[in-house]
Amino acid sequence: MTSTRERPRIERWRSRARPSATPRTPHLFAMTWRDGLFAHWPVDPDRLRPHVPEPLELDTYDGTAWVSVLPFVLARVGVRGSPAMFRLAFPELNVRTYVRYGDDAGLFFFDVEVGSAFVASAIGRTTRLPVYRARMHVAGTDGRVAFSSSRPDADDLARFSATYRPDGPVSHAEPGSLEHWLTARRRFYAPRDGSVLTAEIAHAPWPLQPAAVTIHENTLLEANGLPEPEGEAIYQYCGELEMTGSIARRIRDR
Repeated sequence: MTSTRERPRIERWRSRARPSATPRTPHLFAMTWRDGLFAHWPVDPDRLRPHVPEPLELDTYDGTAWVSVLPFVLARVGVRGSPAMFRLAFPELNVRTYVRYGDDAGLFFFDVEVGSAFVASAIGRTTRLPVYRARMHVAGTDGRVAFSSSRPDADDLARFSATYRPDGPVSHAEPGSLEHWLTARRRFYAPRDGSVLTAEIAHAPWPLQPAAVTIHENTLLEANGLPEPEGEAIYQYCGELEMTGSIARRIRDR
């Protein structure tokens, strides 16, 4: 149960998270991110732009677009204040890019994969996100995380396998930096049939570390029809971060 002492801290997180004055909805859910990797690749914006549906606009940093793959584990997922026995834990992997909706910065997801059929169905129905059940395996030894995922309904094309570990001190990305631009987004947009669905998360600043990464296999960009990267990846690790999440809500096009 969220204590009275914790509530002001969560409200401060939300204030930092808000990129604009867009109205927000109550944060009914709580979860903990664990053992996660940010893998970011630069791509040609002209080649990526056709994959971002209207009314969203592809966002760029110094003229470059980015596609990111994030493998991680979500633990203690449930309604805020609910007992531990009603919470869930599952691995997740997503493929995303960076967009704007009017004046608001956010995320657009090409692919969200989870290791639970129940969770995939529930999230897909309530968010419009392209959520799929995947075969996933996560293990950790000697400070390393081994994460693998394959999606059987994608003709065996959607596969990801990597081993990663933190490789440096914890820091917080400076506002205005590329690292901050890539990680500080806390709202997604899901357009369909003339309307847009959105939801947001709130949390303290990401405690990021450089990551030593070996990617054994990654066909996710190809499986989602996305262009090949045009440069080396940027890798970041986050061991743990508590979050709250809002319900999804429908907003009008601008």
